[in-house]
Amino acid sequence: MNAANELQEVYRKRVLDHSRQPHNRQRLENADRTATGFNPLCGDKISVYLSLQDTTVELATFEGTGCAICTASASMMTDALTGQSLPEASKMVASVQAMFNNEAELEHESLNELSALEGVRNYPSRVKCALLAWTTAQAALNDSKDQVTTEK
Repeated sequence: MNAANELQEVYRKRVLDHSRQPHNRQRLENADRTATGFNPLCGDKISVYLSLQDTTVELATFEGTGCAICTASASMMTDALTGQSLPEASKMVASVQAMFNNEAELEHESLNELSALEGVRNYPSRVKCALLAWTTAQAALNDSKDQVTTEK
């Protein structure tokens, strides 16, 4: 197996790990901000909960149902956003959105684990699965009460 294939295998395992044993998958009672997102093409539906300490995301969690890519991405998202300032968390979301839309490479070192999901860029319908958690997190960061959808 060559180095590129070995790296792909490591990334596949990270996605499977996060989808099978997602981090921070829980309803966060008394969350300071929440948002709900829906991907009608795949049936993914998640809620994102943020607990804030001043202007810092003290804890990010999620719950819901989704495919393996959606669940893995949501798990990675909660890990990445926890401990970030609100402006930095918004920058992270923008960086992830740009990466999945083939507009830029990931700009934040703390997002390197998301490289495991880069391959979904080749499958537009799967990009929506990967982006749902991040787009929903942005709505929560913005304190928006509108439901997020992957369809216009």
